[in-house]
Amino acid sequence: MITGTVDVTQELAAFLRTRRERLDPRDFGLPSRRQARRTPGLRREEVAELAGVSVDYVVRLEQARGLRPSAEVLEALARALRLAPDERAYLFGLARQRPPDADKLATTAAPALARLVADLSPLPVMLMNHRYDILAWNSEMARLLLDFGTLPPGQRNAMWLCLVHPEIREFYVDRERVVREGIAHLRAAWAAHPEDQALTDLIAECAAGDEEFARLWAARDVKVNGRGRKVLRHPAAGVLAVQFETLTPLQDPDQLLVIYRAADEESQAALDALCAR
Repeated sequence: MITGTVDVTQELAAFLRTRRERLDPRDFGLPSRRQARRTPGLRREEVAELAGVSVDYVVRLEQARGLRPSAEVLEALARALRLAPDERAYLFGLARQRPPDADKLATTAAPALARLVADLSPLPVMLMNHRYDILAWNSEMARLLLDFGTLPPGQRNAMWLCLVHPEIREFYVDRERVVREGIAHLRAAWAAHPEDQALTDLIAECAAGDEEFARLWAARDVKVNGRGRKVLRHPAAGVLAVQFETLTPLQDPDQLLVIYRAADEESQAALDALCAR
C-alpha cells in the first residue's frame, strides 16, 4: 500500500528483496535446484557470500530491523545484486549514504553533451562542471565571450577568467554582482564536493590573489543561481544584455549546460551581427 510518506527502512528492505529475487542462480554459476528453492532468485546465503557480509546481516536488512549500512556494505551489495547505475544510486539514497564515486569530477564533456552544445547554435552555449571549468563551447559563445581554445586547459575556468583575464575582468557591466553570485555558487559546490581537492585549491588561489574574492568568500553567501540576466560590454558589439539559463542533465548531473539568449531586440541585433562575422 502506498502512503503519504516513504518509510525508507521498509523500502530499503523491499528493494533488496526484489533485486535478489529477480536474479538467476545460473548467471552466478550456482545450481538452479528449482525444486529446493521456495522463492525465485538467489538465496540470502548466496547474496551474503557474494557481498562478503553475514547471512544474519542480510536477513536483518530485508526484515527492516533498523540497520543503517555503511557505504562500503552498500557498494558490496550493489555488486552482488548486479544493480544498474540508477538502482545503485537509489540504494544509496534510501540508506542516506553517498556513493564512493559521488565526488568524481567530470573533467571532459560527455560526447552527447558536446554534440548538444554545437547543435544549439546559433544560441551561445557552453558546458561547465561544478567548479566552473569550461568543458565545451560553440562558436557563438567563443565570439561572445572568448575563444577558450586559445587558453591552456588550466585557465579554462569561468571564475578564474572573471578575476584574472584582462578582457573578461572588464567584460561585465555589473561585475561585482556577477562575481558575488559566482562565489555564492562556488561555495555551494564546495560544500557538496568536500573531496574535490582541485576545487579547494582553486578557492585558495583566488582568495590569496584577489582581495575582492577573499572579501566576498568571507561573507559566506550561498546561492545556486541557474537563471538570470547579465549586461556585457563587448569590444566589437558594444553593450548588450543576455538572459542565461543553466540546465543540469540527468545522466551527467555534475555538468552544467549554460545557454545565453538576447534579453531585448537591440541585444539580439548586436548578437546576430557578432555571430554572422
